[in-house]
Amino acid sequence: MFYDTEIEIRKQLKYPPFCDIIVIDMSAKDIRELKKLSSDIHLYLKKRVINEKFGLLLYSPVPSPIDKIKDRYRMRILIKCKYDEKVNNLLNDCLEEFYKMKTFTSRLAIELNPSNML
Repeated sequence: MFYDTEIEIRKQLKYPPFCDIIVIDMSAKDIRELKKLSSDIHLYLKKRVINEKFGLLLYSPVPSPIDKIKDRYRMRILIKCKYDEKVNNLLNDCLEEFYKMKTFTSRLAIELNPSNML
């Protein structure tokens, strides 16, 4: 009984295995730089999702659960979708866009279905 309830909850919340979760982690030494970067990346993704009618949930940038490690501030963007070649191409284009706007201290990492969300 508990198992069926858990499965139904995962399905309603769009958690794996019913949906894939993509985490775009960004970090920088300067919080203003990081906020601008995360906003720019989110805007880029949002425009693409709307224009190309992607079937995915794109969440706004938020501070990571551990928002600062050593001297680096951290933020993330979550995406829920069924991962396919079209989403892969979107993420590759997002990386290219990041490298165009990248500053000296900023970093970006993309994870598919991370085992740890910290």
